[in-house]
Amino acid sequence: MTTGTVLGELSLPELTLKVDALERKLRAKEKTIRVLIQRVEGSASEVHSAFWVLEQNIALEKMVVKRTAEINAQKEQLAQALAELQGAQAKLLQAQKLEAIGQLAAGIAHEVNTPTQYVSDNTAFAKRAVVGLIETLQASLAVVQAVQEGRDTSTLIPCVDSLLKTAKIPYLLVQLPRALDQAQEGLGRVATIVQAMKEFSHPSSAEKTPVNLREAIETTIAVARHEWKYLADVDLAMDPEMPPVPVLRNEFNQVILNLIVNAAHAIGGVTAGGSEGRGKITIAGRTGVDSVEIRITDTGSGIPLHARAKVFEPFYTTKAVGKGTGQGLAIAYSVIVDKHQGSISFETEPGQGTTFIITLPLRDAGLGAAAPAKDIP
Repeated sequence: MTTGTVLGELSLPELTLKVDALERKLRAKEKTIRVLIQRVEGSASEVHSAFWVLEQNIALEKMVVKRTAEINAQKEQLAQALAELQGAQAKLLQAQKLEAIGQLAAGIAHEVNTPTQYVSDNTAFAKRAVVGLIETLQASLAVVQAVQEGRDTSTLIPCVDSLLKTAKIPYLLVQLPRALDQAQEGLGRVATIVQAMKEFSHPSSAEKTPVNLREAIETTIAVARHEWKYLADVDLAMDPEMPPVPVLRNEFNQVILNLIVNAAHAIGGVTAGGSEGRGKITIAGRTGVDSVEIRITDTGSGIPLHARAKVFEPFYTTKAVGKGTGQGLAIAYSVIVDKHQGSISFETEPGQGTTFIITLPLRDAGLGAAAPAKDIP
């Protein structure tokens, strides 16, 4: 039986119902097809998204690899630049130290020459005195020998008397010991200067070692004596109980030298080179709980307001051309802050003077615990 035959046998209502049923099935199928199409499209979108994310991740990974390589290259360049900078800084410090020693050389020569001169003068006086005393002693011994042998001494005694008057025995009894004392004092002064120069210029270890700061500062004061002795008096007031402090001795000495010379120059500017009086440089040190503080005070002109923010900058100086290089305080900052993890600052008042304040830690990681310290009052 064909479909047409079946449909022909149905009544109109039955045919309508049949058509309606077929239409519902058709709509259901269409709905199912649309859902399936949507699911397929959604899956395709998800796949596309997954591929897009994968592509982005691959691109990101390539970018990370590229940036990592660039950063590593930059790190190598920075490490090389840092090494070069440290080398240049070390050379600059050594050059500045040699420059300071060169500037001090004439003064040190004068410092050695002065005591050497009065050693020479006193030894020449002692030599002349001893020659006269020897002649007098020999004549006196001749008289004694003649008396012992029962010979006539009438011709010998006037000779002894004349020599005694010429030799000025009472005068020599007073002056000869003084001359020898002064000669010994001069030799001691020369020895002090030589020892100070030896300690100042002798290369120290590349590692921090415990140093007696009072002795180190005394050495530097002695080396710089010619810079300040015509301009100021120096007063050293260090805490007697201060323990050894871990420092790079040579570089610490260089910092103190720079500050003493700066103080002397500041005082010289106020006193017209010492012709209008003398100033004062005070170096004081005290011990805290975990650090020491050193204050270097001068009675100079103070630091001008416009220069205060720049005093630690390399090559900045308020001195006349040829008088200062602008390196001293920059090196002092680098040594104290970068190499010793300390601090350096200043207090100043125009017309009254300046105090530089150095703080150094009592403990160094490479040396273990420091010696016990007392509180700062």
